Amino acid sequence: MFIDHPLIKKDSVELRDYQVALSRSAQERNTLVVLPTGMGKTIVALLVIADVLLKKKGKVLLLAPTKPLVEQHYGFLKNFLVGKKVAVMTGEVSPEEREALFIENDIIASTPQVVANDIKNGRFTLKDVRLIVFDEAHKSVGNYAYVAIAKEYKDYGGLVLGMTASPGSAKEKVREVCTNLGIDNIEVRTEHDPDVAKYVQDVKVDFIEVELPREIRKATSVLSSLYETYLKQLSRMGFIQDSDRVSTKELLALGNNLSARLKAGEKSKRIYQALSTNAMAIKVEHAIVLGETQGGSALQAYLERLRTEAESDDGSKASRAIVETEQFKAVTEMMENIKVEHPKLSRIMGVVSRQINENPGSKVLVFTHYRDTCDLVAGKLSKIDGVRVAKLIGQAGRVGDKGQKQKEQVGVLQQFRDGEFNVLVATSVGEEGLDVASTDLVVFYEPVPSEIRSIQRRGRTGRRSAGKVVIFVTKGTRDQAFYYSSLNKEKQMKSRLLTLKNELDPQKDEEKGPHQELAKGQRSIFDF
Repeated sequence: MFIDHPLIKKDSVELRDYQVALSRSAQERNTLVVLPTGMGKTIVALLVIADVLLKKKGKVLLLAPTKPLVEQHYGFLKNFLVGKKVAVMTGEVSPEEREALFIENDIIASTPQVVANDIKNGRFTLKDVRLIVFDEAHKSVGNYAYVAIAKEYKDYGGLVLGMTASPGSAKEKVREVCTNLGIDNIEVRTEHDPDVAKYVQDVKVDFIEVELPREIRKATSVLSSLYETYLKQLSRMGFIQDSDRVSTKELLALGNNLSARLKAGEKSKRIYQALSTNAMAIKVEHAIVLGETQGGSALQAYLERLRTEAESDDGSKASRAIVETEQFKAVTEMMENIKVEHPKLSRIMGVVSRQINENPGSKVLVFTHYRDTCDLVAGKLSKIDGVRVAKLIGQAGRVGDKGQKQKEQVGVLQQFRDGEFNVLVATSVGEEGLDVASTDLVVFYEPVPSEIRSIQRRGRTGRRSAGKVVIFVTKGTRDQAFYYSSLNKEKQMKSRLLTLKNELDPQKDEEKGPHQELAKGQRSIFDF
């Protein structure tokens, strides 16, 4: 059965009750739709867009974080909408042309930065926009361009639709997203909801534990002693309470706080010393993570980068101090004699080889956190018979590596969909939003501590048929900590959102905004 709508191509969109229900709710109030990856958030947006254009006239703005994702939405809307003009606006389009495109078209798919800049420079206003769709809405925090656009749009009272697979586990983060976008309604569906479950394919998750080679463990142990020295210094100075329990997130927050204090004029020797010590701790911990989760090559490459930075004229004081320590010298000497690689490499070759040999038509997606590892894994997998491998990496360039322009990313994804490649090794650029094609196997080279990223990675399989996820974990290392951190955050997120879904009063006075006082017994969307 298909959707029957005057503005949607006939017999093109399957009718799913949960998508229709979500779209109806989103047409009535500013709504955040939380729906698992692969379950059709874009279809929900299509239904809302079609109805808004039919009933309210005016324009629709669909925003997405990257050009490839914007191009993807543009292609989708062009394919399924009828009788309406759709345009793409990105930084590659000149300001004058963007101004004309905005005037001439009914729907504009765009990156948020160009819209924010064009509004600021008076090229157009949002007064004729009846709906803004914020894809990957969890980005609507801090100084991200979504925030400025939504603030400007509130003056015009138009409709807002936020879409995400994972808004995050922290209630403060969800509250900030909703406040910034003017959201006063949250709609949640999980794989377990009755109206969704019948469309969910089975996804089997396997964990493969590996032992860290003794030689690498010895090197990371020496680095750990240096790391602990820096933490104890920060503790003695009163900047952290317990040097045994401090997290990377807390160190990063401390660095930001110290930098802000210096910027505000608090230029004491104690602050400078703490900032430098904190930077040393972060750098050494990063080296430990690389050794434990990525292997000898990654650790050796990072140590060499630290040495190069220390020797350069504009190198940081922290790098120079680290390089001068006995621990750094000892580990550098150790790494020169270590030939063993991380056992994940051979195991991942076995997993991918088995998948391709048993199912030659398979598509496999391998995620790595670091670009060096992406290069290493792609090189190893390319040696397997039957494997045609490509890389998907970000735009940022560095010495000896130009990165991939967004046009190149789009090309790689299309070649993967078309079957020219059957294995894609991707960094985080492959996690968010992009239609990476239906994959039979998703491999995590390492767990990620973010529940948002973990959900997005897993969602790349099991879309049209049963899928499999394999997660590699190195015993007794930060891999295990990252995995359990992500798992706990995901449980918290689902628990909070499901509680909110069940407890929100559907009869809440629609005239009251999220900050206005509610009648006794009613619940705000922030009461979780």
